[in-house]
Amino acid sequence: MCETQAAVTQQEESAVSAPVWSVDPRTGKQREQVAVEATAEEVDKVVRAADAARGALTDRTVRAAFLRTAADLLDEARDTLVEAADAETALGPARLTGELARTSYQLRSFATIVDEGAFLDVHVDHADATQTPPWPDLRRYKLPLGVVAVYAASNFPLAFSVPGGDTASALAAGCPVVVKAHPDHPATSEVAASALRRAAEQVGLPADVISVVHGFDAGLELIKHPLIAAAGFTGSIRGGRALYDAAAARPVPIPFHGELGSLNPVVVTEAAAAERGEQIGSGLSGSMTLGVGQFCTKPGFVLAPAGAAGDALVKSLTEAVSNTDAGVLLDHRMRDNFVAGVKERAELADVEAPVTPGSGGEHSVSPGFLTVPARRLAEQGPHDVLLEECFGPVTVVARYESDAEISAVLGRLQGNLTATVQISAAEAEGTEGRAGELIAELTPLAGRVLVNGWPTGVAVAPAQHHGGPYPATTSTSTSVGGTAVERWLRPVSYQDTPPALLPPELRDDNPLGLPRRVNGIREQQG
Repeated sequence: MCETQAAVTQQEESAVSAPVWSVDPRTGKQREQVAVEATAEEVDKVVRAADAARGALTDRTVRAAFLRTAADLLDEARDTLVEAADAETALGPARLTGELARTSYQLRSFATIVDEGAFLDVHVDHADATQTPPWPDLRRYKLPLGVVAVYAASNFPLAFSVPGGDTASALAAGCPVVVKAHPDHPATSEVAASALRRAAEQVGLPADVISVVHGFDAGLELIKHPLIAAAGFTGSIRGGRALYDAAAARPVPIPFHGELGSLNPVVVTEAAAAERGEQIGSGLSGSMTLGVGQFCTKPGFVLAPAGAAGDALVKSLTEAVSNTDAGVLLDHRMRDNFVAGVKERAELADVEAPVTPGSGGEHSVSPGFLTVPARRLAEQGPHDVLLEECFGPVTVVARYESDAEISAVLGRLQGNLTATVQISAAEAEGTEGRAGELIAELTPLAGRVLVNGWPTGVAVAPAQHHGGPYPATTSTSTSVGGTAVERWLRPVSYQDTPPALLPPELRDDNPLGLPRRVNGIREQQG
């Protein structure tokens, strides 16, 4: 065998056998080998199997049963899932038990949406020669796109991972799913995938309607595969943008619904700080340190007033953060990035650290926060790094002197998942202040605007929107709530089609009992 052939063979053997390890972030030690990274050939096989299973998902009744059965099997595997997830993420049993309940609820809520059928958005417009120009007979509904690639998040090993919202909504739409598992929780991913595949088989579906692959290269192969019709991603700006660009550069570009990063700004009015500064400070501490600051909705930037009212807020925040224990991040790479990131920020001119964030030990980090005069951020300069997300338990409090400084700083922010305003009781009643103006300034910056609340925690509700202007997300859709299903559908209209050839969803007698509009008027369901 020549040297070149030997090298190729060695690379192939390495690719086939590259181990996927479960690692304990509390110690940095490998726990167990969970799987091997998928080769290009294996990714191709998995995607083709998923595509072959598309037809099995056509029946909405079976889809709904599948989603409910998946939720039931996840609940049955609770102890195993929580134990595995805690060992791999250090997020704690209480947090993970709650996350599993949320995950199961998501699956069941999408089953209800599938049963109802309104997501198909059925419209029937009969031919009408009196219109100008005349209408032909038109009937429109939505169809599933095809196989969806889901890139799991690190910080939610269940709710935004293998059995999470992207997977649940895609399956609800009728799309098979191939998940690229996150390397921080491969064992959890395998347990969850096993439950979902068993659920599929229990209701008579092929197990291949849901599959999991591991490995960085597998993720790249997945986004490039010609049978992948769309992708969902939750992660970093750098990783998400690379996949987004790859999706756009394909011979046939595909939709890429990515959640990339968010600062989640908070504005505290002077009246609010004067009225309840202590309460706001303690609330901010709880929100920014929740989950060791690893929520995508963590309030990472706060505009608070200079002067006595703002001082009371900062004092309260200092006390609360000082009494918060050090914690373990999801992996040591994130820990190192956090320590380096807060050090870089703390060394800037006029930046102070009432509670210094950084290393809390060999495997942990300590929470803290930084303060800076807002004027430092009103114009471009070295302090711009303070307007970038720092993943972990830290926030930046910018002290403003005037309303003009608030507007100047807000005008420099990029898109976010959330934006929050803390106002006084009188401002809430509209009898004083400029709360309405602040809400109007914050609305273009985010997909969810909060008043007198904290953004951590995203309710799985019909009116929820978890998204925002770039770089928060790469599309205008939501990844949480019932309308998340719309990401994986495309509309199609049939014109002057003989009744016998129409899909049952579009027939005049409405045999499936779907909610729909006929000639622009919503039909009453019996």
